[in-house]
Amino acid sequence: MGMKVVLACDLGGTSFRAALVDAQGNTHAEAVIAGSIPVDPQGCSEFDAEIWWTNLVEAADRLARTEPALFDRIEGIAICGFTRTQVLLNSAGQAIRPAISWKDTRAGAVATRLKAQLVHHPEAEHINAFHPLARLAWVAEQEPHHFRALDGVLEPKDWLNFRLTGQRASDPVSMARLSACIEPAGGASPFQVVGIEPTVIPNTLDPCAQVAAVQPGLPGALGRLQGVPVFCASNDTWAGVTGLGAMRAGYAYNISGTTEVLGVVGPTAATAEGLMSVDWCGLWQLGGPSQNGADTAAWLMSVLGGAERGFGGVAQGIEHLTTLPRHPQPALFLPYLQGERVPYWNPHLRGAFIGLERQHTSTDLAYAVLEGVAFLNRIVLERAETSLGQPVGEIRLGGGASSNPVWAQIKADICNRPVVVGHAKESGLLGAAIIAWTGTGIFPSLAAAQDQLATVATRYEPRLARREAYDALFQLFKRSEAALAPISAGLVALSTDTDALPGR
Repeated sequence: MGMKVVLACDLGGTSFRAALVDAQGNTHAEAVIAGSIPVDPQGCSEFDAEIWWTNLVEAADRLARTEPALFDRIEGIAICGFTRTQVLLNSAGQAIRPAISWKDTRAGAVATRLKAQLVHHPEAEHINAFHPLARLAWVAEQEPHHFRALDGVLEPKDWLNFRLTGQRASDPVSMARLSACIEPAGGASPFQVVGIEPTVIPNTLDPCAQVAAVQPGLPGALGRLQGVPVFCASNDTWAGVTGLGAMRAGYAYNISGTTEVLGVVGPTAATAEGLMSVDWCGLWQLGGPSQNGADTAAWLMSVLGGAERGFGGVAQGIEHLTTLPRHPQPALFLPYLQGERVPYWNPHLRGAFIGLERQHTSTDLAYAVLEGVAFLNRIVLERAETSLGQPVGEIRLGGGASSNPVWAQIKADICNRPVVVGHAKESGLLGAAIIAWTGTGIFPSLAAAQDQLATVATRYEPRLARREAYDALFQLFKRSEAALAPISAGLVALSTDTDALPGR
């Protein structure tokens, strides 16, 4: 009969990835299509959802050309993707406007007003510029013609599943924040306040449940997959954590890509300031996505002229800089180049280098950037562990930054927890494959699939010799955050006056 595979896809912030993965977790073919989502100085970040569909069609065509026989033995399809992004549909299932991405901050003022109106509702504390309800309220105010046509809200991976099957569906994790807005508490529900019908939320399914089979008449190689089951899956974080083998109580995870996502998985509900507490289908996640991560390293390399200095890319540049001697006095870096989500939910935070002196070099800046992101990791981890009442045994690390041993060791030293990197280069793709194989019944449970497929490659133990220095630097980092937050707000306010400064 030949080997069987699943089609696993991961819609990320800088690329769309698709792979043919067998039941042992081996990738036999992979297609990568680059593409980033822009954001302008006014906080607008939108994207044509049709391009995501075009990417899926093209990726399938590439895989079919690379492995034509395997492509015809696909047993199931699972797509994960970034979250906090809304595709708005009309009654005909058409996107009525560009998707509003996770980077978009235009709903900040609307969110503030909503919080005041919903002060007695438990969801009020979660409402901010990135909340889907605030985004929909912004559309109601700014684009009433689009709001009147609104018939459904899908996340990006749900949109792709819809195009494959013709069925609207999502999972409880991806729709958690919108679903929390349906029920009233002390008055009208958040949906009623904004004027939204609960029917905009699609049917919710377990991530391993089947949405439907691939419908006939799809373009290109996808047309060969008619009848193949499509599984609901979940957002990129949920899938990535599954691919790391950390979708189990007592584990922490850190997906370190364009942005950072860090959290702790526990057996029961818990809350902590600034962290997202979400029911992950029987487990509870305490943590969530930041707005910054490896992109801060990319920014640094662009500022330093990495291409002009002969570096083949960001990873090569950082690797080179961290082999050079470091100045005895460290510099600090606040990594908030695009505001921040977890744990501050403040679009007006800004980045800063602190403590620079004349003999500091690009190496010192590189270390400060890597450490700044790791300090933010520690803040999230400490809040989660305090709420849960016990430390985690290890942090499972995935994403592009996991391939950098210097950064992985820094994270272990600063968080004072072992950091474990799996064999899978792309944990999101492996997680999507685990979802698909579990859905097909090859594995009896998600936990069993993780045991079999999410294998460990490298373990970084925290170094006792660095603990005292990093503890001291961490305290300075937190003091710097508190001191500079008002200054960030003042600088952002200046940006509204286009004639305030020369060169504008």
